[in-house]
Amino acid sequence: MSAVHTGPSPVQATASGDIARKDMAVIWVLLAAAFVAILNETTMGMAIPHLITDLGITPIAAQWVTSAFMLTMAVVIPTTGFLLRRFTTRQMFLGALTLFSAGTLVAAVATGFPMLLVARIVQASGTAIMMPLLMTTLMNLVPPASRGRMMGRVSVVMSLAPAIGPTMSGFLLDTFGWRSIFVVVLPIALAAMFIGWRWLTNVGETTHAPIDVLSIILSAFGFGGLVFGLSQVGGLGQGQSWAPLAIALVVGVVGLAVFLWRQVVLQKKDDALLDLRIFASRDFSLSMAQMFLLSLAFFGSITVIPLFLQDALLLPTVNAGLVVLPGALAMGLLGPVIGRIYDKRGTKVLLIPGSILAAAMLWMYTTLTVDTSVWLVLVTQTLLSVGLALSFTPLFTASLASLKPKFYSYGSAMIGTIQQVAGAAGIAVMMAAFTAVAAAGGGTGEPTAVAAATRVAVAIGAVIATLTIVGAFLIRKPEDDGAEAPAHAGH
Repeated sequence: MSAVHTGPSPVQATASGDIARKDMAVIWVLLAAAFVAILNETTMGMAIPHLITDLGITPIAAQWVTSAFMLTMAVVIPTTGFLLRRFTTRQMFLGALTLFSAGTLVAAVATGFPMLLVARIVQASGTAIMMPLLMTTLMNLVPPASRGRMMGRVSVVMSLAPAIGPTMSGFLLDTFGWRSIFVVVLPIALAAMFIGWRWLTNVGETTHAPIDVLSIILSAFGFGGLVFGLSQVGGLGQGQSWAPLAIALVVGVVGLAVFLWRQVVLQKKDDALLDLRIFASRDFSLSMAQMFLLSLAFFGSITVIPLFLQDALLLPTVNAGLVVLPGALAMGLLGPVIGRIYDKRGTKVLLIPGSILAAAMLWMYTTLTVDTSVWLVLVTQTLLSVGLALSFTPLFTASLASLKPKFYSYGSAMIGTIQQVAGAAGIAVMMAAFTAVAAAGGGTGEPTAVAAATRVAVAIGAVIATLTIVGAFLIRKPEDDGAEAPAHAGH
């Protein structure tokens, strides 16, 4: 394998942490593109009832509009670590935006469900590339002294886009119909692609390592099987057969085991699709464990709480969305502030109070009843989001900063993969518990049964979140953060 330089070398530490203007332009372009991609990802959930009516399909079929997107993300993200080293920044950016824009266009003019489903898969293929590309480029361009601040801006994108998405889609669905969601997103995506084509420069270096097709196939079966199997858990309480779930999980576990074995073999020649030497870094490994637990607790709880608001407190859908909106906004707006604190003070001052706050709020949720005030839920959800904001930004930054520059792309891919798998697992476990308890109490049409189901489901999240308090004391900002190649990051 050989390497060819395609742009600036990874940055060296500077006392001021200043970022060159041209480098900031690159980051802003990537931030804008990632925002559009994540915004699109969060808009389709509310469109499912409209799709059922307009396209004449069943609720199960309509759900595949979001399930297929999630599955594609789970399959593509693990491959991005290699792809970001194999191809230049411009090639990956333009490829991602081309896929995303093409999928958006096809979705906007879709004449039936099969066409829409294919469009969503193409969209997801582009979306899966954007966040790893953004994080890898940021780590290569931003001096260590400013990485927390810049990673805080990534948190803004990851939090505000999901907060705005459902509200925007609700307005468009009621006013113009489901196709308008894609019509609005398409010109923004095309504008971002044009700006990137004109001004985006290549960053870091590329390799000529061959793409291992077998690894891609194993990754698809492994990660795709796991995520699909987990996504089916919630349907067991509704009479769904366990056979597809069991087969998918077995295929996923076996596929993942063989995939990991093959990566260990290939990484000896620097040809791995997902280089596992990133786990030689203690800080990276601990951060990934912490992120896995937080994602388990977080994604499960944000799925259950809206159900409680609508079916136990009997709030209209719009009002339920407004209850969780302040938390999402707080999570995003605090990102840059938390990033600056990380740059100056490190991880513990953020992770310890963050994990305690998140766990405490989930335990607060275990007291919910049909008589609980909506304002109590709003405050609890907002404080939970603050606790998660205090955790995610330092975890992103400390984990990647502990790696050698050549491993940044693999680290970014692993972060995305962990979030996808953990999110699917968290939703599966909590929704299975929710469904079982609700059914035993009379079904989701009975508010007291929904409240009881919510208490049991979030108790699982609370137990998981409590474990992260221990991890908060162990994870640190890498001591040699300013070094170009930390000694502990693998060889």
